[in-house]
Amino acid sequence: MVNVGDEAPDFTVPLAGGEAYNDLSEFTLSDRIGDGPIVLAFYPAAFTGGCTEEMCTFSDRLPSFEELDADVYGISVDLPFAQNVWIDQEDLAVPMLSDWNHEVIRKYDVVYADMYDQVEAAQRSVFVIGDDGIVTYRWVRDGDNPDFETLVSEVRDAVANARVSR
Repeated sequence: MVNVGDEAPDFTVPLAGGEAYNDLSEFTLSDRIGDGPIVLAFYPAAFTGGCTEEMCTFSDRLPSFEELDADVYGISVDLPFAQNVWIDQEDLAVPMLSDWNHEVIRKYDVVYADMYDQVEAAQRSVFVIGDDGIVTYRWVRDGDNPDFETLVSEVRDAVANARVSR
């Protein structure tokens, strides 16, 4: 289990960018460490009501994260091509990471083993990773969606702590 104070497990997955259904690149977490806080928002499945609400809220709140030089990424086990369609359909501003092989949800211990009693998916959860690659905040589903005010505050704290340690 990944907890606050742990080094964030590294991974490389496809990055869906929307705009074109074939718009894919590769994302490696360790390549991004040191460029400001990273918010990983795990969600069970694209096109579902709760996940659409959550990612639309992240998109609406993106300026609050950008002011703190934080990058937000949604992550699910959906194929990146489906994520691209969802990004376009919902006009999402948050890039999506495709953990289609389910390795990242296992590394972060956020496996939702029986979504609809049929499929394995990501458990709704959020991790904030500081400039040093250390997890500074962890939230695993406790209610419907994360408290965005708390989340922005946690990212602000991660930025302040990075400045102090320099």
